[in-house]
Amino acid sequence: MIDFDNGLTLHDHPEILYRLFYPRREVARESESLKAENRFVTVENGVSICCRFYPASSDAPNIIFFHGNGETAPDYDYVAPVYGECGLNLFVTDYRGYGMSDGSPTCTAMIKDAHPIFHDFKAFLKEKNFNGGIFVMGRSLGSAPAIEVAYHYQEEIKGLIIESGFASARNQLARLGVLQLFKDIENPIGFGNDLKIKKVTIPTLIIHGQWDEIIPATEGKALYELSGAVRKYSLFIPEAGHNDIMMVGLNEYMEAIENLIQNS
Repeated sequence: MIDFDNGLTLHDHPEILYRLFYPRREVARESESLKAENRFVTVENGVSICCRFYPASSDAPNIIFFHGNGETAPDYDYVAPVYGECGLNLFVTDYRGYGMSDGSPTCTAMIKDAHPIFHDFKAFLKEKNFNGGIFVMGRSLGSAPAIEVAYHYQEEIKGLIIESGFASARNQLARLGVLQLFKDIENPIGFGNDLKIKKVTIPTLIIHGQWDEIIPATEGKALYELSGAVRKYSLFIPEAGHNDIMMVGLNEYMEAIENLIQNS
């Protein structure tokens, strides 16, 4: 049996955390979107994570979205309307130390916190009488908690979407410049994205920019090839980098998401 917990613990080395996480704080404020709602999820005593829900309609599909590094949930005030126009509810979650959330980020905490956040998201939908299907999506760093949720709860989820995600722990460590910390470990597990996605059989969509300068498109192709889903889709957007992928290929991006949802 794969020891994912130990893989995370090894990734909590201070030199890795310093290079991996770029938390940005936000002052407590409501969304600039009148319809959006903040939701604080308690993940342990004294620690809550701020999430933001952008509703389209009560019977629309619901996406729980784990954002990328250096981003915060309020950043999606400017992105969520695109999802709303497509008839999709969007629930964006921060991480410890990001936005209005408590604590400091670690690899272990980010993965562990995904579980209570997912459970709270389901309770939130029930409270609000939102009855559409649930999809999980992760962008970049957020690919790790998204795949974690899909790996554990796929019987409750209709589909998985990964944008600009990574597969190999070894490649990730090399990009961070910390591979020497694992010189005595032949196959570091890390977040285990490549190992977990093999067991995820729900419909899956992989989106990546062909010119991604931070996480190469080869990582997205690896996730697609490793995916255990029978119905799996991919979109590799020409001339798109890591942070301009929606700007370069917005129509194709949203069409791919709508296609996954309609066929799930």
